[in-house]
Amino acid sequence: MSQEPETTVNDEMRSEYDFSGGVRGRYFEAYKQSTNIIVLEPDVAEVFQDSAAVNEALRLLTKIAKSTAA
Repeated sequence: MSQEPETTVNDEMRSEYDFSGGVRGRYFEAYKQSTNIIVLEPDVAEVFQDSAAVNEALRLLTKIAKSTAA
């Protein structure tokens, strides 16, 4: 049996990285406002294979719901 070679992980920050002027969470609120991730169940994903198809279907459903509620 052959053994896997041992590897070492270097967790040290490289000297060329300088985050001294960084601000933690600076863009968090903006990111949170513009990001919506929705996970589709596998059977639904088979029908709606991209975000454009999902958006089109939801817009149509919204239009139908609004027209029947009036």
